[in-house]
Amino acid sequence: MPPVSLFQLFWMFFYIGLFTVGGGLVGLTLIQQTIVARGLITQAQFTSMVAISESTPGAIGINMATYIGFKFYGPFGGIVTTLGQVTPSIICILLIASLFTKFQEKPLVKAAFTTLRPATAGIILVATAQVFNLALLNIPADLSSLTVPAVWLNIFQWRSIPFYLLAVLLLFKTKIHPVLVVALGAVFGVLFL
Repeated sequence: MPPVSLFQLFWMFFYIGLFTVGGGLVGLTLIQQTIVARGLITQAQFTSMVAISESTPGAIGINMATYIGFKFYGPFGGIVTTLGQVTPSIICILLIASLFTKFQEKPLVKAAFTTLRPATAGIILVATAQVFNLALLNIPADLSSLTVPAVWLNIFQWRSIPFYLLAVLLLFKTKIHPVLVVALGAVFGVLFL
């Protein structure tokens, strides 16, 4: 039996969708804090879900919601958690669209948008650092039992670094489409990790 009801999952993802300001990477932080911290999935499962959600078409937060709902309650669970994730955005868009033209020149509205930009950038930076940590670093939870040379030898996921460097080179120095790099990453992961 799943550890939470479908109703609870809906409201968890409603909360995540409500506070995901700035895009799907921000949602990853909230999903980790909400779903992993409650023990519904492990950190390893979360890492796998991030990789799958980034590799599949669509928004990463919605993909994660669908995946987790499907894991616990099958296709109907995927639909319910996806609705939980997108409902706050739909409500906000409808409200903002109906009010924005009326209030867009107000000083408070301009100030709110001015402060949202750096806050959102900071949240995205944290999420990016977490994805980087999941993908390339191998930092154990308890560092006290390791010697200094062992920590430095094992701090990186050495098999992933060459592909990471190749992916960065391909993206910045060639005109290869990012979808191809994602597909290559999936193949690399299946074959070598």
